[in-house]
Amino acid sequence: MKPFSFERTQTLPIDREQAWSFFCDPANLARITPPSMEFRLTCNPRSEIHPGMILTYSLRPLFGIKVAWTTEITHVHKPLFFVDEQRFGPYRFWHHQHHFKEVDGGVEMFDLVHYLLPHMQFSRMVNRFLVVPRLKRIFDFRQKTLQDLFAAGG
Repeated sequence: MKPFSFERTQTLPIDREQAWSFFCDPANLARITPPSMEFRLTCNPRSEIHPGMILTYSLRPLFGIKVAWTTEITHVHKPLFFVDEQRFGPYRFWHHQHHFKEVDGGVEMFDLVHYLLPHMQFSRMVNRFLVVPRLKRIFDFRQKTLQDLFAAGG
């Protein structure tokens, strides 16, 4: 089966180094995740992200069901992009690219996620009516939170 994809672009009034610093700190994930998901970092990263870094979380992504999620940082090209891939978690496959590009007035952040759902008969319908709307809500929350956080260079 061909992976599903999800994209989001956002421009913030900060420079690329500030964006990189913020997004490469795993502790900031909780700040930009909807509180209803109860996102918790369950590891203690002791360094800047790097290829091979393993991060563990717990969260409630859907219907309040708690899941454990393990990701590996697989690619890092400071300050242009990094990639995290799910190793264990709710998806069969999850590959999330984070890109940072300097633009007039700030930095453009581009997220590209490729994912596969667990094997099920109606995965296209589940994706269309459940997963995509949920991803949109998560990224909408993130977008608003980041706008508020970095408004006027804050």
